[in-house]
Amino acid sequence: MRFNRGVLAAGVAALGLASCTSAGYNDPLTAGETFQSKPVTPQARQQGQQAYSEIVEEFGGLYTQGNEANYVERVGRKIAVQSGLANSESAYTISLLNSPVNNAFATPGGYVYITRQLVALANDEAEMAGVLGHEVGHVAADHSGQRQSAQTKAGLFGVAGQILGGLLGDRTGLLGSLGGAIQNYAPAVAQLYTLSYSRGQEEQADDLGIRYLSKAGYDPMALSDMLASLAMQTAVDQRASGQDGRAMPEWASTHPDPARRVARAAQIAQTYAPGGIRNRAQHLATIDGILYGDDPKNGVIEGNTFLHPELGLRFSVPQGYGMTNGAQAVTIQGGTGQAQFSMGSFNGNLQSYISDVFRSVAGQTQLQVGQLQRTTVNGIPAAYQTARANTQNGQVDVTVFAYEFSGSRAYHFVTLTPAGQNPFGTMFQSMSRLSSAEAARIKPRRIDIVSAQSGDTVASLARRMAYDRLQTERFMALNGLSGNAGLQAGQQYKIVVY
Repeated sequence: MRFNRGVLAAGVAALGLASCTSAGYNDPLTAGETFQSKPVTPQARQQGQQAYSEIVEEFGGLYTQGNEANYVERVGRKIAVQSGLANSESAYTISLLNSPVNNAFATPGGYVYITRQLVALANDEAEMAGVLGHEVGHVAADHSGQRQSAQTKAGLFGVAGQILGGLLGDRTGLLGSLGGAIQNYAPAVAQLYTLSYSRGQEEQADDLGIRYLSKAGYDPMALSDMLASLAMQTAVDQRASGQDGRAMPEWASTHPDPARRVARAAQIAQTYAPGGIRNRAQHLATIDGILYGDDPKNGVIEGNTFLHPELGLRFSVPQGYGMTNGAQAVTIQGGTGQAQFSMGSFNGNLQSYISDVFRSVAGQTQLQVGQLQRTTVNGIPAAYQTARANTQNGQVDVTVFAYEFSGSRAYHFVTLTPAGQNPFGTMFQSMSRLSSAEAARIKPRRIDIVSAQSGDTVASLARRMAYDRLQTERFMALNGLSGNAGLQAGQQYKIVVY
């Protein structure tokens, strides 16, 4: 979350690589061979160009600290041209985003995006290429156009700002998903390309991505390997945030077994010629030193606590809730309620500030707004107000809790809970200022490539990871290791250091 933004908007956490929500894809073995994509049209190129600045801003800007961006561009163009959307590699714009979220997506017109976090998770060039190919496959198959058409028919567009209205028909019950509904705040163009695809669309994109890998000379098994690493990392992230781990990774939410997606991609890969480029050593050398996790200038998540050295604040979420640090807001999900933390324009009046937030949240939805309550939290002047709304699934409460950090600076939570429940009381009371010394101790984490020495074990390298918890689990997920896998002397591995 960057301090210079004054509107509430959602950071998109769902990985386009694998968010699955509906029926399966019925022709897994032949689609890659028979599918023909339509060439990029001038209209599609204009559409992608118009979305570019908005998407880059929403996902933390471009990552330009090292040579990674040029590397990603080279590989991305090599894989994208296999789609036939355009015959020249220079027709594709490949962008490396400065985001700590494992995410990738593509838009019409030859625009492909991947985050530095997902690049760091890849264990070789082929795995990264598989991700990029998968995303290009979504565009080649016009999945975003299909989704836009379906959503337009369902009346889901043209209602920006109506958060509660977006929840009325949600299949998950009373709460639905604030993280998804609150994306109505997000710019419509960026939102269109980062929402979940159906299971069938994801499977088709897998097939196309594997086809592009093979055509480009890469090992077609690489996408399956990448999906396995992503599954492990998702499980670690859930545990790190205090979630019980029973929830399936979002990218596999409709699968009976998360391993099914990995196995399916491996089966498809076996229909192509075996072997091919992996380029592990070159990939690891390129990402050595890349920023990993949160960028301190945008705030960091440590366990269940969010700290922002530039804003000079910290807060903690309840046990069992996870956070996603987006460009404009911190999204909090889990348990029986959901929330976001953000900032807005402040003229020194907390009451009018809270009223403005409610207007942005509710849109045309009718709210029964309660009395404004004033308080002090750890020496910070604060105020809060709760509104109730009736939905077809029951009543929900929307609470805005705002803090006055100075005469011109305020921050707030928006929470959505079942009526009468308040799981966020401790979070509201946890807000405090960071001292200059505390802020100075917050350091960035980076990838460090090390060679295993004779006698090194998973445990010995894991102890060098810059985390207090789950060191072994983090090390294994980052390196695509599972089960009782051992280390090979002389082999290079990734660790995370300050």
